[in-house]
Amino acid sequence: MKKDFLILNDQGVHARPATALVSKANEFKSNITLTLDRVTVDLKSIMGVLSLGITRGSLVTIEAIGPDEIHALEELEKVVKTLNLK
Repeated sequence: MKKDFLILNDQGVHARPATALVSKANEFKSNITLTLDRVTVDLKSIMGVLSLGITRGSLVTIEAIGPDEIHALEELEKVVKTLNLK
């Protein structure tokens, strides 16, 4: 299961929102990835997320595969909205 997000925050996904996303992703058993421009990283890895250099206007995809994938995507979407990334 996957969902696309357009990043609207002026600073993009910098350390604070990246940490929040990674922390939330680590609460789930599912494999969760983040993709930008055909480059995919593990959303449970802070270094992976920061390595993407996600800027304002980027279209990213979060994909979850596993036993709690639906709940994981719902909760990650809440984090994206709370941090005003979307």
